[in-house]
Amino acid sequence: METAMNGYGEGVATFACSGEIVPGTPVMVTADGTVAKASGVFCGVAISCRDGYAAVQLDGYVSLPYSGTKPTVGYQVLTTDADGKIETTAAGTAGVQRLVVNVDSTHIGFIL
Repeated sequence: METAMNGYGEGVATFACSGEIVPGTPVMVTADGTVAKASGVFCGVAISCRDGYAAVQLDGYVSLPYSGTKPTVGYQVLTTDADGKIETTAAGTAGVQRLVVNVDSTHIGFIL
């Protein structure tokens, strides 16, 4: 039996954009009510962008490309690389701790 996490507890908020943001990009808050493409620590994932605003998913399940060593399931400290891909980092370093629920050869699925 296949399982699916899509739709789990999704919470979306609208932010102004600083720079160009492509849907599916991890973002970080850079000023009051404003997000930009994340470089390191991220708060959510842009799900749409239009007219200088981004709808950002702040809760729920996401599946994003990763770089570096294949992550493992369970709680992991996550961050983004320069290309916006998810990376795992050592505990105690900058990043956000998230529950990783599935990993394949290119994508990591986790709960924001």
